[in-house]
Amino acid sequence: MIQFLLASQSPRRRKLLDLLGYPFSSIAADADEMAVTIPDPAENVMETAVLKATIIASPLPRPDHRQIILAADTTVALDDAMLNKPVDTAEARYMLLAMRSRSHEVLTGYVLWDMLSGEKLRGVSTAVVTMRDYTDQEIDDYIASGDPMDKAGAYAIQHPKFRPVARIDGCYLNVMGLPVCDLILALKQFGVPIQADLTAVQQAHQNYPCPTFNKLSQLTLEI
Repeated sequence: MIQFLLASQSPRRRKLLDLLGYPFSSIAADADEMAVTIPDPAENVMETAVLKATIIASPLPRPDHRQIILAADTTVALDDAMLNKPVDTAEARYMLLAMRSRSHEVLTGYVLWDMLSGEKLRGVSTAVVTMRDYTDQEIDDYIASGDPMDKAGAYAIQHPKFRPVARIDGCYLNVMGLPVCDLILALKQFGVPIQADLTAVQQAHQNYPCPTFNKLSQLTLEI
């Protein structure tokens, strides 16, 4: 028996983790994300994910079956700055204006922690995202919806009305907040069989090509 414990109550991450095809439960990780001050975005999101996993793991007893904690953290990197969740609407507007018609990186750090063996596996998924030339009025309308306030970079790629992204080089699901394709490959290193419905995973990418999914498809063909 393999059970996953997601260190998040995010509806987006729960929906994405469901694509793995394994049972899981979720617990909010009460982590002070500002406590991680590493300036390098890739190191920052990976260490923040480790912090979340550690908070979840610390009170848990040793399981009698295989239990894997999954924690993740996402940031947006523009020029030399990390754009995390905006503190107010003014900051959300600043972020959206700064990214308009430009490219930035979305980085999601993750850790898989096998509570039975103690083994940990860390990784970072990166996508380059190019925003479209949305208008000032579109920004105002989107901010008024309240959607940007709990999102890194103040936007959700999947928002049905705003739809801010013109192009992605990388994994769409990573930009949503959980790089499912990378996780499936990483779990292979843990000896966890692939149970994901790859058709459903592909459809979740909303027609954006994903190089990691292509590798995953080739792996399953070889098996």
